[in-house]
Amino acid sequence: MNILSQLIIGFIATLHLYIMWLEMFAWTTRGKKVFKTIPEKQFEKTKVMAANQGLYNGFLAAGLIWSLLIHDTDWSKNVGLFFLSCVLIAGLYGAMTASKRIFVVQAVPAILGLLSFMLKLN
Repeated sequence: MNILSQLIIGFIATLHLYIMWLEMFAWTTRGKKVFKTIPEKQFEKTKVMAANQGLYNGFLAAGLIWSLLIHDTDWSKNVGLFFLSCVLIAGLYGAMTASKRIFVVQAVPAILGLLSFMLKLN
């Protein structure tokens, strides 16, 4: 895996760890400031659902981090490609069903990560 791919994967993993924290632990506090389109009275009602979503974001981050820790180059690349593809699919689905902003925040970085694998850098 090239350095650019590793940097992008590291950024995306960090982003998903932040989303996990936000949805699992700060939904009714910081979440209100981040998700301004959601009515304030809905945060307490959707706390369990948001925590579930956060857990999935944590799994995406864990898979991306795992890809960075694998020493076998081919295996590392394959795991990275798989989890970047999962992030892309989640970003596309979120953009179609929840908010167009999700495309920019989640899908675009995943696309850049996938494209970085096409570069033949070491």
